[in-house]
Amino acid sequence: MENQRELLNQLRIDRNEAKPPSRLPWILALVVVAGLGGAGIWWWLASGPVLVVSPVAAMAPGANADSATAVLQATGYVTARRQATVSAQITGTLAEVLIEEGEHVEAGQVLARLIDTEQQATLAQARAQVAHAKAQVSQVSAQLAQARRDLERQQDLVGRKLVSRQAVETAQTDVTSLGAQLAAQQRMVDLAEAQQRSAQVQLDYTTVRAPFSGMVIAKAAQVGEIVSPLSAGGGFTRTGVGTIVDMESLEIEVDVNEAYINRVTPGMQAEAILDAYKEWKIPAHVVAIIPTADRGKATVKVRVGLDQKDARILPDMGARVNFLEEKKPQSASAAPPKGVLLPDSAIVQRDGKSVVFVIKGDRVVQAAVSPGAAMGDLRLAEGIAASTQVVRKPPPELTDGSRIQLSE
Repeated sequence: MENQRELLNQLRIDRNEAKPPSRLPWILALVVVAGLGGAGIWWWLASGPVLVVSPVAAMAPGANADSATAVLQATGYVTARRQATVSAQITGTLAEVLIEEGEHVEAGQVLARLIDTEQQATLAQARAQVAHAKAQVSQVSAQLAQARRDLERQQDLVGRKLVSRQAVETAQTDVTSLGAQLAAQQRMVDLAEAQQRSAQVQLDYTTVRAPFSGMVIAKAAQVGEIVSPLSAGGGFTRTGVGTIVDMESLEIEVDVNEAYINRVTPGMQAEAILDAYKEWKIPAHVVAIIPTADRGKATVKVRVGLDQKDARILPDMGARVNFLEEKKPQSASAAPPKGVLLPDSAIVQRDGKSVVFVIKGDRVVQAAVSPGAAMGDLRLAEGIAASTQVVRKPPPELTDGSRIQLSE
């Protein structure tokens, strides 16, 4: 009986036993997440690719009334009016090179030294020759002084009839001869001193100095190399130690199409924009128009001086120059023109209409405008408000509602 009870207890179902958790909420959550992800992917694909664009702000016509208008643009490069590749004035082997690229040097500063053993020996020899010539002068001077005393005694004796006239003449001849020798020895001293100065100059040539203050932009030789003022020895002889640029002499040279050169005049105001710093407008002016044309390119070279010096301006940088024409002051009664000023490139044609693309967050909105008169490289347009951000150069694939990313 006990065994039967145990078997019955094992077969009895316990109504108080905990039920396993249901998996239905998790399944519903996964379905919702998958639906949202699919919707996001569909929305991203439907919205199109992200286009990188450059913004520009619309300006009111009176915002630059007191500024100048660009009448011409030209491109060129930054150049230095004072630039020198410094070399030794004699051929020799470098013993020291005391410069590195980027260093500022002062006028007269030592840049390099050559091995000067030969020049030192030549100078010592010249100094010895000077000392020898001066000793010879002292010797002849002493002999001449003695000859003059002898002549005085002979003249006294001949007056007393103690010596013949011939003895006096002989003494006079000795004085004259020694005087000539003294003059010759003095000329020998002059010659020796000139040779000494020449030897000193040759020794000074072994020291290479900066001809003017500036910045070292190139180091062309190393210790142990042979340098020469002339090109010799194939590729084994350097013709320069380094290149120095006077950074205060930097200016811009641009090529202006000869058809528009009549718009440029000496002293004309301009503004320069470096390719490396496109938002930085540097005040400038026209220095000179080079009086010759390039028949191959049909251009005339124009020198443009920079009114603002800055360490960011470097030789051979690319630059764009806007030549400016001063605006005439408007009369108080003249009504300002309607609309806003926009670059010509911001206004494009879509479906036969002139439109601009207004920037709204990460998207653009197409807005119709009515183009007006051109004002330099800008154009009047009605249809949007001043300070509105628009796309500077809308690409052909840009449409209303396109996603964008602003370029830096």
